[in-house]
Amino acid sequence: MKNKTYYANDDQKMIHLGEQLASQLHPGDIVYLQGDLGAGKTTLVKGILSGLGHKASVKSPTYTLVESYELPDLQVYHFDLYRLSDPEELEWIGIRDYFDQKNAIALIEWPDKGKGFLPKPTKEIYLDYQQPGRKIKFCIL
Repeated sequence: MKNKTYYANDDQKMIHLGEQLASQLHPGDIVYLQGDLGAGKTTLVKGILSGLGHKASVKSPTYTLVESYELPDLQVYHFDLYRLSDPEELEWIGIRDYFDQKNAIALIEWPDKGKGFLPKPTKEIYLDYQQPGRKIKFCIL
């Protein structure tokens, strides 16, 4: 496992970091994003999507569970499982179909809520509060 630690003390730096991390992602990657509420997971995803070439706005999938982004040669799925009350609910949205695609990247916030229904990650990102700002640990598994 390769680990790299970064620091970001505001949203713009978090987005810039996400843009940089995008270059380390590849089709087939499943990325778990771990961190408390407000740690910056969705902000980091905005940067990752920007770095992958997405130019439009990015919505948080807190209520929809998943937002899809179609890029020229890549599909990106952004999951937010925070409001999931039972991991079995993932079967109802056809979760396995999202991971059967070869040209896709999955970014998953709150993966613990989907335990038993999610595939193992290829990468993990841990976000922690660090005054001032955030500490971000990027792990390639």
